[in-house]
Amino acid sequence: MRIRLTIALAGLAALPVQAADIELKLQIPQINVAEYHRPYVAVWVEGADQTALANLAVWYQQKTTREGAGTKWLPDLRQWWRRSGRSLALPVDGVTGPTRPVGTHSLRFDDRNPQLAKLPAGNYTLVVEAVREVGGRELVKVPFNWRGTGTGSAKGKTELGAVTVATRR
Repeated sequence: MRIRLTIALAGLAALPVQAADIELKLQIPQINVAEYHRPYVAVWVEGADQTALANLAVWYQQKTTREGAGTKWLPDLRQWWRRSGRSLALPVDGVTGPTRPVGTHSLRFDDRNPQLAKLPAGNYTLVVEAVREVGGRELVKVPFNWRGTGTGSAKGKTELGAVTVATRR
């Protein structure tokens, strides 16, 4: 009897644990203007009370130019900066990175991500904010269910194109 129980428990331990993940597709549209600059972009998860719970990505100018360091302009990502950006010591490993060109960018985050590992299952909002020098500012919100399955999307008007969020477990 003990042998059967041991074998049965060993079999259960060998079953794969269902991992949760978020797949984000984010479009940066082509804008026809005389002076084009790549946008600064912040992606974060917020709770029902609009508190920032997890910073997932922050794209900004990485090198210092004659106008200063790229971090100088991060406060222009107003919502992100007010909710969590100003309290971060930049750069943040696995979160910050360089600005991206025009096109669709795919990002994937799973429950091994230190920011998401502590997030309990439930309904949240994925927020994407973009701002461009000599350009505009835009904020897009997409509700999603963490540790659930589903797809949601939103579309920006100028600085952001289609933003699609798919969750799986």
